Amino acid sequence: MGKKRTMLPASEIDLAEVKYTPENIIAPHVTGFWLKLLVKLIEAPMIGSFIVNQMRKNNGVPEILTNTAIPENPMFKPEFPPQEPELGFVCLDEDGKPEDRVELALKCFPHYIPDSTWIPDLTASFRYWKIRDYAYAYRSKITTPSMVAERFISAMEEFSNANLSAPTLISFDPDEVRRQAVASTQRFSEGAPLSVLDGIFVAIKDDIDCYPHPSKGASKWVHEVRQVNSDAVCVSRLRSCGVILVGKANMHELGMGATGNNPNYGTTRNPHAPERYTGGSSSGSAAIVASGLCSAALGTDGGGSIRIPSSLCGVVGLKTTLGRTSLAGSLWEASTVTIIGPITATVEDAVLVYAAILGSSLVDRIPLQPSLPCLPNLSSNEASNALGSLRLGKYTEWFNDVASVEISEKCDAVLNRLSQTYGCKMVEVVIPDLREMRIAHIVTFGSEGLCSFNPDLEDGKGVRLTYDTRTNLALFRSFTASEYVAAQRIRRRLLYYHMEIFKKVDVIVTPTTGMTAPVIPQSALQVGETNLQVLGRLMQFVTSANLLGLPAISIPVGYDKQGLPIGLQLIGRPWGEATILQLAAAVEEICPEPKKKPATFYDILKGN
Repeated sequence: MGKKRTMLPASEIDLAEVKYTPENIIAPHVTGFWLKLLVKLIEAPMIGSFIVNQMRKNNGVPEILTNTAIPENPMFKPEFPPQEPELGFVCLDEDGKPEDRVELALKCFPHYIPDSTWIPDLTASFRYWKIRDYAYAYRSKITTPSMVAERFISAMEEFSNANLSAPTLISFDPDEVRRQAVASTQRFSEGAPLSVLDGIFVAIKDDIDCYPHPSKGASKWVHEVRQVNSDAVCVSRLRSCGVILVGKANMHELGMGATGNNPNYGTTRNPHAPERYTGGSSSGSAAIVASGLCSAALGTDGGGSIRIPSSLCGVVGLKTTLGRTSLAGSLWEASTVTIIGPITATVEDAVLVYAAILGSSLVDRIPLQPSLPCLPNLSSNEASNALGSLRLGKYTEWFNDVASVEISEKCDAVLNRLSQTYGCKMVEVVIPDLREMRIAHIVTFGSEGLCSFNPDLEDGKGVRLTYDTRTNLALFRSFTASEYVAAQRIRRRLLYYHMEIFKKVDVIVTPTTGMTAPVIPQSALQVGETNLQVLGRLMQFVTSANLLGLPAISIPVGYDKQGLPIGLQLIGRPWGEATILQLAAAVEEICPEPKKKPATFYDILKGN
């Protein structure tokens, strides 16, 4: 008796009475021998259930999902209210050719003017080469895709020899890279490149199909039960644009973690600080872009898995609206929280790759009813004028709840410059039920992931997974059908709150992560670790976009005192990619802090 809680309908909540409560995840941090022992215990009959149930109780799962009456109907997939088309933007044909969309995207940028010495020396004032820099170098015959390919291969060999336990790629065939580069070089010699992406080096996360590479999900066995006979839809679209696909990027096993730790193939290191994590689960994708080896990479984002590593590695990561890109040909085709999106060094490059891969599948288009995909016209003065009308929503108590005050200060500094430069208006907002949102997301993500892999796990493959994945799966198995339904009631409730907020603001702003890149414990390299406090800090601001299917982007805005990157997150309305891309480009332009050259960096374009 006395356990029952009753929620008011979301529409009746008095926001003035909402009190922000900081996250307080209660769970042990264990690595090495103690992690092995924990897994042995939680997989044992009876005692395992007791341990998992105690952890669930300590973190409020029964209180929220079992003992609470939630009045909203369940929403098993985001149901967006009809959205007005984004005005003043360039609309794209999602059924057209990817190369045509990329050509249209090119027209959205200011005219490209190379420096008199070709392009500024990266060592003097560091910046990343953009895709248009590569295209200019190829067209001007300064270099060729084949020449760059040899530098890429040499850099990969050098990196691998020095960092055998920290790979960015876990499937890489130098001859396949050379073959693609020769074909691209031939097209440039004939004056017929397929697009501005021709000859651009792109890595593909290991949970997305890229033929002839296997898709392992960075596990030891998924490729044994799932054959790859063709490219994923997004990869095929990139290939039609002439992209050179370099291989499969390392990741947190099965995407079930936010650090990037992977004892199977080695843990990818942060290019800015090799003793620290990249973030995950798209760890290799972010690291290979940040280190200069690729202009772009594809990642998947089911719980911040693109935005977290992008923030920690100092690059740009775009999560699209659910259904804006196709999941066909990935491990997550049935997911309601996951998307495929680009990780790039600059916003401009994110626009180009996004233009190439966008296009919803028919199975998504009917229920989600997407509005036309659009891009911001960054070449016109009207774009700058439009920024002045944007209203930015900030939940200050949540925004400031970070591990280091430097994070919120750096993000605030950029937002203040936006207001001063363009006249963007800051609006205070309140988002209720953040704790409930976190639990609803993990129940949804975990239940869907478990469902995808359960037949093989029941067939004995589970014991070949890493120990931290097995701890997660033990938790996921504890979720009941009624808890899953309760999570979907919370999902509808949170979407209501957000759509009400979007009546007052155009974009919600937060730091991307609640901490900068954490140190990798030595004991975690061979066996792994479970650290839910770090997981909570890394995922603190990202899960709403996944649970609710909203578009979001992480942009680097500076560094903490240790030189570790800090990211700002912009969350948009459903189908509002153009708005957040336009704002992200402005953030990138006015960011006062110059970029720092990563400790691990390869200049494969110039070769110096």
